[in-house]
Amino acid sequence: MLGNILDGKLLSMILTKKVQILVIGHNDNGCTPAHEKIAYEIGCEVAKSSCVLLTGGLGGVMKAASQGAHDENGLSVGIIPQDDASFANEFCDIVIPSGMGLTRDFLNALSADGVIIVGGGSGTLSEICAAYMYKKPMVAIRNTGGAADKFIDGYVDHRKNVKIIGVDTAKDAVKKILELITA
Repeated sequence: MLGNILDGKLLSMILTKKVQILVIGHNDNGCTPAHEKIAYEIGCEVAKSSCVLLTGGLGGVMKAASQGAHDENGLSVGIIPQDDASFANEFCDIVIPSGMGLTRDFLNALSADGVIIVGGGSGTLSEICAAYMYKKPMVAIRNTGGAADKFIDGYVDHRKNVKIIGVDTAKDAVKKILELITA
């Protein structure tokens, strides 16, 4: 009976999950106009590719990427460390107030199909390590400093779980992460 109701295209649409791309990097502290520009462009490219943008939902790179997705009519999800949704940036379409503090970095990494890194400090490094342990594909934007430059075109440790691929542009980042996710 259900098969008759849900046939072909409708069933396929219901069963198809959208690709979720996590963008991580500097929060307000350490985020430069160059970081904001590349993060904004990444958000735009994620939206154009019909993927869901995931971020930590706060400021800096997270806000800029969310604004890019928003401006391209994409879907932006912010998984914030606080227990109150009002802490999220205004460009998050969906806010998940985890109430988990910094441990929410694992939730971010586990929710993603792939990760794009723009600069970043210790919080970004925490997300990189979580994604690495769970073998999530990752790309990093070259010359954005911080955690991105530290691990670009290499591995986090001797296990060689996943190589962090370096790219130069937002368009290349989204193209490459989609290739890695579907490989």
